[in-house]
Amino acid sequence: MSAVPDHDQSYGFSHAARMEWIKLRTLRSTRWTLLATVAGAVGIAVAIGANSRDRSSDLTNNILAGIAPGLLMLGILGVLTMTSEYSSGMILSTLAVVPNRARLLAAKASVLGLAALAVGEAAAFLAFLTGSATLPDGQRVPTLDQPAVLRAVVLSGAGLSLVSLLGLGLGAILRHSPIALGVYVVTGFLGGQFALLFAPSVARYVPLGIVGNSLAVVTPKADDLSPWAGLALLCLYAAAALGTGGWLLTRRDT
Repeated sequence: MSAVPDHDQSYGFSHAARMEWIKLRTLRSTRWTLLATVAGAVGIAVAIGANSRDRSSDLTNNILAGIAPGLLMLGILGVLTMTSEYSSGMILSTLAVVPNRARLLAAKASVLGLAALAVGEAAAFLAFLTGSATLPDGQRVPTLDQPAVLRAVVLSGAGLSLVSLLGLGLGAILRHSPIALGVYVVTGFLGGQFALLFAPSVARYVPLGIVGNSLAVVTPKADDLSPWAGLALLCLYAAAALGTGGWLLTRRDT
């Protein structure tokens, strides 16, 4: 009598990742979200660049302000990557194919994180290049070979990827799309806007403030986190959300 194949062993990480990539790239909402992230970054960068008059400002940081909407859109994409499977009931089929829930979440995080990183870097570099090209005559045009400019652009794109993973972890924790989206938008984005305006001492620790005031600047202010400290804190947020989501995912019923 032949042994029954171990279904969990038949579908390893590479199979799970391939399945998640197919799901991610075939969703029309994914394509529009990623395109909107790039288009928004470029459009805002062009508008800011063309209207820049202050020669003493951090022009790199000003131009990269266009990535802020991407923090909202990619965070929402991260939430929906997880919660949409519960809303549609597809999670049952997914878990039938990949019963190892930790492996499933790791595959989702890898695929989403890499896709968001590619789009985030594209958005940051295109925003920088197009925004710099539209600066008025007489402005000091920043270039990638200047000190800390390349770092600001690269870390800005990385910040978008980490925010998408934060959204994915939040989706795994809450599972319901309206609740998870509400929590992310209110606390992660609107709360960040409020902190930037009214609570600068808090803003340095929220994702929006970290990306805008630490990652995307050439010379951070004394009271803001350094770029690498800000990146480390964003990594910690994403890891904590994914770790909590993974722990709950393995202990809950479907």
